[in-house]
Amino acid sequence: MSALVVASAGNVLVWIVWVVAAFACLGSGIAVVTFSNPFFSALALIGNLGSLAVMYLLLSAEFVAAAQVLVYAGAVVVMFLFVIAYVGPRKETPWSGGPSWQTFCAVAAAGALLVEIVVAVGMQASGSLSHESSGGTAFGTPAWIGRVFLVDHLLAFEITSVVLLIAAVGGVILGSHTRRATA
Repeated sequence: MSALVVASAGNVLVWIVWVVAAFACLGSGIAVVTFSNPFFSALALIGNLGSLAVMYLLLSAEFVAAAQVLVYAGAVVVMFLFVIAYVGPRKETPWSGGPSWQTFCAVAAAGALLVEIVVAVGMQASGSLSHESSGGTAFGTPAWIGRVFLVDHLLAFEITSVVLLIAAVGGVILGSHTRRATA
């Protein structure tokens, strides 16, 4: 009987952590897009990635949670913060002049994503999606992920690192031009 009480308390605790992490994820996601200061938006993005890592831990995906914190919150967002601090604030308003082609493309992409989510949820509810896993026992282990990244998809992995390096160099160049123009 006491094991049942402990199991129930454990389930309640998991649900509480999940609800807190879900609301933190939603709140920080809304903060990312609503803050006018890009520095605070990047800090809210760190909170969002941290709450996603908590949700990965609840799914028993410890490696993905650690990679989420180390790679995204620890490296990519720090690079964003570096570029934001180096480039400096923008003087013009983003919505001056009315909607542009980028606005229409963003709305179309959001609509396509919404349709994809609705179709996936509908297929899952109807049982159309397969529940069988095609991976072996090594699927998802750090060794398997390392082999996939560094053997099977090495070219794509290296191209991504070069693109991130180009983005960092571009941020430095933009920042140096901005500093010369304001000085």
